[in-house]
Amino acid sequence: MCLAVPGRVLAVEDGTDPLTGLIDFGGVHKRVCLEYVPDVRVGEYVIVHVGFALQRLDEESAQASLRLFEELGLLEEEFGDAWGRAAQEAGVPKPAGPAATSGAEEGAR
Repeated sequence: MCLAVPGRVLAVEDGTDPLTGLIDFGGVHKRVCLEYVPDVRVGEYVIVHVGFALQRLDEESAQASLRLFEELGLLEEEFGDAWGRAAQEAGVPKPAGPAATSGAEEGAR
């Protein structure tokens, strides 16, 4: 399933082509394209679909959506460790090392 997920803008990377920024999706940080919302500012919320911020969203709506997605397990499904989940479902121990990391560390690189 593909979701349009709300996220909070942590950084706007001026001078990049295309314009990109770092977005926080409830603790998971991803770089996304900001070309459709070029005047977005740090601290604002955007709706992101397949790596593109499509529009701004007010904080109250963003937080409500994130809570609902969390309750439904959709954030884990969208951003979680797919390889680890597949291994667990197959009854295989999760491998150690770099391949075992989830997308949560992406913003830390």
